Amino acid sequence: MGINVIRSELVKPSEATPHSPFWLSNLDLNVRSGYSPTIYLFRPRGDDSPAFFSADVLRRALAMALAMFYPLAGRLGMAPDGRVVIDCNGEGAVFIVAQSAVVLDDLEDFAPSKVMSDMFVPPYEKEAGVGAPLLLLQVTFLRGGGVVLGTGMHHYALDGRSSFHFIQTWSSLARGAAGDVVPPFLDRSPLHARSPPVILFDHSHEYSQNAGSATSARPSELTGAILRVNNAQAAALRARTGESLFRSLVAHIWRCTLMARALPPDAKSRLYTVVDMRARLSPPLPSAYFGNAGVRTSVSAKVGDLLANPLNFGAQRLRNATNQGDDYARSLLDYLETADEQSKPGRELPDTDLRVISWMGMASHDADFGWGEPAVVAPAAVSYTWFIYNVGNSGDVAVAVAMKPDHLERFKELFFDENEMAW
Repeated sequence: MGINVIRSELVKPSEATPHSPFWLSNLDLNVRSGYSPTIYLFRPRGDDSPAFFSADVLRRALAMALAMFYPLAGRLGMAPDGRVVIDCNGEGAVFIVAQSAVVLDDLEDFAPSKVMSDMFVPPYEKEAGVGAPLLLLQVTFLRGGGVVLGTGMHHYALDGRSSFHFIQTWSSLARGAAGDVVPPFLDRSPLHARSPPVILFDHSHEYSQNAGSATSARPSELTGAILRVNNAQAAALRARTGESLFRSLVAHIWRCTLMARALPPDAKSRLYTVVDMRARLSPPLPSAYFGNAGVRTSVSAKVGDLLANPLNFGAQRLRNATNQGDDYARSLLDYLETADEQSKPGRELPDTDLRVISWMGMASHDADFGWGEPAVVAPAAVSYTWFIYNVGNSGDVAVAVAMKPDHLERFKELFFDENEMAW
């Protein structure tokens, strides 16, 4: 499988935009450095219109969207004091149009992998530094019909919610629905650290190179999969825990992972996640806040306790870790202001630990460019960070994971086991 690039260009904003350094908050600079690859799969229309996914339509709409999200048309830069910023130079987003010999049926059971990311997302460096573009886009036409849109957005610039907001805006403009567009809130000053700092919590577990620095598997040794939980199964999980669907599902994932990896009962396991603080700050940030507004948090327990107790044992512990509010976020901003480079979290995780991120409630499928919503939205590649997200408006939920092949097969068996799930 391969692709044939038809056109590669830089798309600039459709109108003049500010040319100045764009400040990045401590939450921006302490996420994983690099791009977050995502794919959107669109089925062909029945009329076989030659205008299906017109590159000209997409290009014009992209230029209009970049006029609003103008930092994405810039490059990573460096301020005189050595702090990373966005250089809003208007150089433009990378936009590639390609063809592939892959047919739609080959992707119906899509699984995240480096092969998929390399094929459908523009190439990028794992650790992209100063001068790197912030937005990479590729539209790939499949043999026999269908399109894959691959996106790579630099994590320093924005989080998942902002990423989907950008796609939502671009697609609305492409289909001529400018009235549906909600402009981004670009002011990041609400996330300045305080002086003097007031650190009220221990953030060292989540923000340390030692947190998850050792691993027994390299990314190339992991196999990705997407598991789908239907509405009835989701309701059954919630009934067992009395907690939110996210906490219930993560507690189930946690148990299944530990069993699949056959960890000893006295081992200590830590589960990491991210909490979106937009609505939790005082005053709250607008929902259209552009940037990273998530804080890392975690919870730990002995493997034996997690497996011996009911499912709500893990779910309730997770509730304590995800109920953080303004005081926690402000403490973290101050902690990161005073911390050194070693406070940036590591990528890798040992087998005892896992990291699960929620895209639930985000506009992931609101990406109708004029030819219908995507049939599939998924991370193009997954390694140590797993994702949970809604499958359109179906009520179903998808779980994207990556494990060693033998662990993954056992995990799948446990995940859907009737005794374990009780659904």
